[in-house]
Amino acid sequence: MEDMINSLEGGREVKKRKDTITGILFSLPAILGFLCFALGPMVVSFILGFTDYSISGSATFCGLDNYKKMFTGGDVFFFKALSVTIFFAFLNVAVCMITGFLIALLLNSKMIKRKAALRAIFYIPTIIPYVATAMIFMWMMSPDFGLFNILLKQIGLEGSKWIYDEKTVLPSLLFITAWTAGNVMVVFLAGLQGVPGNLYEAVEIDGGGFIRKFQYVTLPMMTPIIFFNGLMFLIASMQGFMPAAVITQGGPNNATLFYTYYMYKQAFEFSNLGYASALGWVLFLVIAILAAIIFKTSKYWVFYSDEGC
Repeated sequence: MEDMINSLEGGREVKKRKDTITGILFSLPAILGFLCFALGPMVVSFILGFTDYSISGSATFCGLDNYKKMFTGGDVFFFKALSVTIFFAFLNVAVCMITGFLIALLLNSKMIKRKAALRAIFYIPTIIPYVATAMIFMWMMSPDFGLFNILLKQIGLEGSKWIYDEKTVLPSLLFITAWTAGNVMVVFLAGLQGVPGNLYEAVEIDGGGFIRKFQYVTLPMMTPIIFFNGLMFLIASMQGFMPAAVITQGGPNNATLFYTYYMYKQAFEFSNLGYASALGWVLFLVIAILAAIIFKTSKYWVFYSDEGC
C-alpha cells in the first residue's frame, strides 16, 4: 500500500515537472522577445545616456553631462521640444476623445440607421497609411491651390497658410489627427453598448430626459473607458513622430518640433546617439510622471459598476 502511494506521488511529481517544462517552453519565445527587443535595448540606451557616443566613433563615458546639457541651457531646443510635445499631446487627447465620443454616441443612437456602414466609414481613416493621409491634407492645406482655401474664398473669407504658418500649424495638425479618431470611437462604442438598459429606464421613470441620462448614467458608466482611452492616447501622443517627420519637419520656426522627432534628429542627423539616449530616458520619466498623476487622481472621477455607481 505504501509503495502504491509513493508511486502515485512520484507520478504527480513527474507530471508537475513536465507541465512546468512545457509552460517554460511555450513562454520562452515571449521571454526571449522581451529580453532581446525591449529590456535589452532599454539597458543599452540607459548606459549610452551617460556617454558621448556617435555612430562614427567609440563611446566615451561623460557622466551626467548629457543631462546637465538639457537642464542648464546647453541645449536651447530641449525645453522647446518638450513644451510643444506636452501642449500638443493634451490638445490632441482632448480633440480626439471628444470627437470619438460624440461619434460613438451618434452611432449608438436608436435613430441612426445603417450603423454598420457608418461605423466602417468612420473607421476607414484609421487604417489608411499615415503618409497617404498626410499627402492628401498637405494638398488640401496648400496656401496657393489647396481645397480648403478655395472653399474659403468661395464664401468670401481670406485663406490661411495652415501648416505653413507657426500660428496655425498646431490646429491644422490637430484637425488631421482628429480625422483618425476611429480607433477611439470603436472602444467608446463598445462601452456604450455595454451600459445596462435598466439604468436608462430608471431615469425615464423619474422623468429624466437625454441630458439626465447622459449625466447620471452614460458619463459615470463610461469613466473607465475614458480613463483607458485617455491614458493610452496621451502616451501615444507624447511619442508622436509622424506629423513632424512627414508633414512639417519640425517647422515652421520649430513650432512642431516634437520630442521624438528631435530625438531622431539628434541620433541620425547629428550622430549624437548618447545624447539621444538621454533624451529618451527623460521622455520616459515625463510620461511615467503624467501616467502616475492620472492613476492617482482616477479614484476621484473613475467609477466602476462593482462600486455601486
